[in-house]
Amino acid sequence: MDSRFKRLRIGLVGLGLETYWPQFEGLEERLRGYLAIVRDKLESEERIVITLGLVDSPQKAVEAGHVCRQEDIDILLIYVTTYALSSTILPVILRAKVPVILLNLQPEPAIDYGAINQMASRTAMTSEWLAYCCSCPVPEITNVLRRLDIPFHQVTGVLHKDPVCWEDLEGWLTAARIAKILSHSRMGLMGHYYSGMLDVATDLAQISGRFGTHIEVIEVDQLSRLRRDVPKEEIVAKLEEFRRFFSIDEDCSEEELERAAITAVALDKVVAKNTLNMLAYYYMGSGIEENENTLSSIILATSLLTGNGVTTAGEYEVKNVLAMKILDELGAGGSFTEYYAMDFNDDLVLMGHDGPGHPHIAQDRIRVRPLQVYHGKVGRGLSVEMAVKYGLVTLLSVVEDRNKGFSFLVAEGESVAGPILQIGNTNSRYRFPLGARGFVEAWNAQGPAHHCAIGIGHWGSQLNKIAKLMNFGFHQVC
Repeated sequence: MDSRFKRLRIGLVGLGLETYWPQFEGLEERLRGYLAIVRDKLESEERIVITLGLVDSPQKAVEAGHVCRQEDIDILLIYVTTYALSSTILPVILRAKVPVILLNLQPEPAIDYGAINQMASRTAMTSEWLAYCCSCPVPEITNVLRRLDIPFHQVTGVLHKDPVCWEDLEGWLTAARIAKILSHSRMGLMGHYYSGMLDVATDLAQISGRFGTHIEVIEVDQLSRLRRDVPKEEIVAKLEEFRRFFSIDEDCSEEELERAAITAVALDKVVAKNTLNMLAYYYMGSGIEENENTLSSIILATSLLTGNGVTTAGEYEVKNVLAMKILDELGAGGSFTEYYAMDFNDDLVLMGHDGPGHPHIAQDRIRVRPLQVYHGKVGRGLSVEMAVKYGLVTLLSVVEDRNKGFSFLVAEGESVAGPILQIGNTNSRYRFPLGARGFVEAWNAQGPAHHCAIGIGHWGSQLNKIAKLMNFGFHQVC
């Protein structure tokens, strides 16, 4: 992602009513002070907060809307400071054309009724009440937005000492950050679909149109050509990187390790040349030995890329590489997986996959094992074996949706210790609140592709926010 666009650009506007200012001395200044508090809470090195001031008239709203466009904001936060007219905020929203969050934040948990009622002036009493009146116009605003089919989201709480509402807001800002990353990402597609996997086939126009992700189609020949000219010193450096990242079994030959290192160096160059942030690949081969040699030695390379932030998925899994990327950007990892089997004795589901694993969510160092055959694929070579860290996990599948383009299918569970298959694949044992039978049926009923992404931690609530912000569907089975 271009460094110029990395920081989230937040438009922050306070909403007020100019009629009040001459009536209630000091109210405008007080509300501007609250707006400054919100701004200070939002600012960080990862964000740029564009403060649009206290908008209190339709004319100022039009001006603020133009500033939103000029400043290229990613999300609009509307801090409702007191009662205000819906017509005062609509021009900002219409011109900004970005996700909208309504901040309904009182200055304190409750009005001090006794203190207000003891005031000598009813004007002063009303002024004090109006400083707490942020909830009053919210239904008016949401009514208009619903009638215009403009999506919005709400954060409700207290300006001070209310971690629940501020954590809620942080979740929305994280969702905006993820959406921005995806819309500035470049996905490479190398090779072709696995013949017959109809569930994996994806409408690429929908991917680019809904996620904003650019798709670059890359020839396997490009990677094979780059393999021919890899310098010896780069091979040596890559072999050293392998040994730092992986636990390499003794029966892995130097010849196979060097073959994998050459491919890894060449693949790094493909990624750099095409400025990729994601890569989905698969290639059956057509009898051209050089291309078969390339693709049968790619697994270590793709595992390294995934660990270094270039999310990589096998079997040309366009939807799943996006799911993996989302989890990775959340700090959850994001590794490629599918059903392996069910263990009805322990009420567990076994899941894993061949191909790249995510080094940063492995229980132990990823093991490298030699395989004499890649099941269902061409060639032989080195593969990786790992179990996902024991503890809380989240499954995410990006599912095509007739109404919204895509939806997120989510499950929260637990990675547990126990025997796994030592077959040179990533594989783990997972327990779900629904039990093995209940989980499998509930998940399958939603019609996802057979691959999904696995990440560490429970992220259902955060993924729900991302889906809502991107106007996708969302379903969590457990």
